[in-house]
Amino acid sequence: MTDPMSTLTRRHLLKLGGSALGLGVGGSTRARTAIPTTSASAKSIRACILVFYYGGPSHIDTFDPKPDAPAEIRGEYHSIATSVPGLRVTEHLPRTASLMNRVALVRSLHHPMRNHNSAAAEALTGRTPAGGDQELLSDDPRGIPTLGSAVSYALGDRANILPYVALPYTLYNVVQLPGQTPGLLGGAYDRFQVDNDPSRADFRISAFEGSADLGGRGTLLRGLDRTPLPGPVARAGTYRDRALRLVASPEVRHLFDIQKEPERVRERYGRHRLGQSLLLARRLVEGGVNFVAAFDGQTNGQDANWDSHEKLFPRHRQLIPPSDEALSALIADLDARGLLDTTLVVALSEFGRTPKINKSAGRDHWPDCYTALLAGGGVTGGAVLGASDKIGAYPDSDPVTPADIAATIFWRFGIDPATEVTDQTGRPFRLTEGEPIRKLFGN
Repeated sequence: MTDPMSTLTRRHLLKLGGSALGLGVGGSTRARTAIPTTSASAKSIRACILVFYYGGPSHIDTFDPKPDAPAEIRGEYHSIATSVPGLRVTEHLPRTASLMNRVALVRSLHHPMRNHNSAAAEALTGRTPAGGDQELLSDDPRGIPTLGSAVSYALGDRANILPYVALPYTLYNVVQLPGQTPGLLGGAYDRFQVDNDPSRADFRISAFEGSADLGGRGTLLRGLDRTPLPGPVARAGTYRDRALRLVASPEVRHLFDIQKEPERVRERYGRHRLGQSLLLARRLVEGGVNFVAAFDGQTNGQDANWDSHEKLFPRHRQLIPPSDEALSALIADLDARGLLDTTLVVALSEFGRTPKINKSAGRDHWPDCYTALLAGGGVTGGAVLGASDKIGAYPDSDPVTPADIAATIFWRFGIDPATEVTDQTGRPFRLTEGEPIRKLFGN
């Protein structure tokens, strides 16, 4: 959008609302349904930050070390003590280790999808994809919505004007990785997609450029254009007005102005893409955004993400420290600002890695057991739910699924996970088939 005000037409505003801001009219045109709340609503969170490590970090070499296992399982890294007695993590997570008393681990996460695309769809929606376990599974426009879109829909009138932001890029494995779209909910609940690196000196959001007088011109347009819109675009005016308010809002633009952060804060998060992405996520939830998805690893490939089939130990030695720096900074910063109790942080990937090191000194895909991290949102710090067996291959107790993670997120927002909503054809479906992980929370 080089000059969004050059031709302020109906078509332009619909395009602005749909593609630039994720407020499109091509899908659901229904008013938001009143979603029942749960008994936890009095203590509901205001926001969720989902940190997604694309490619699959090794759970054994991060949060579920096996120091007593044989060398071909144990790997090269040592484990270290944390702020929770008896709880150990890899030596490359010293900062997160010091905050483990504010963090909970789920060491028994599992599902059946063994390919990146299908596994990502399962992790990012909380449901097994209808297309099955395909290597290059693509998005179904009638499919299950990503968690951020589902939360945006289910919050109804409680949703912020900017309810859901994804950053700093869209994920790809040849095709766009499934699980990132609103699916059957339609474009009205799509993400505001940031496609720029927040660590760059020239970081900006192009949709906001030249929008200073957009509100006034929108009023003029509404006065001149009285022609009613037919059929499924009857609510186009509503989406147009929402798009106008969003891009014309100085408060919203301010949320993305990461240059306003003190230098010491930016340094604490790390002067890299993940660190500045999580700093931007903190700015967004502090400003009222309900759901932020922060992705680490943009495209497929051994050197592009966490998919370490070869030479895992030098590759993870590159990837773990920036993650440790950024995630620990996010948790500590939210806590210092009084936001941790009302913000749930969920960090996970599409799967873990095989217990046994392969012939290429790597580990392969392993969805049968891996680890997720939760912080804030009322979680009991220092808690560990579930355990893997002695080699980290399968859950040994309290198995948890991505559906249970999804249910937990809905529940913490005060949304009943069992609520049925309908798609554009009137077909009902539950928000999730999982159950909240109540054991990890004090209420």
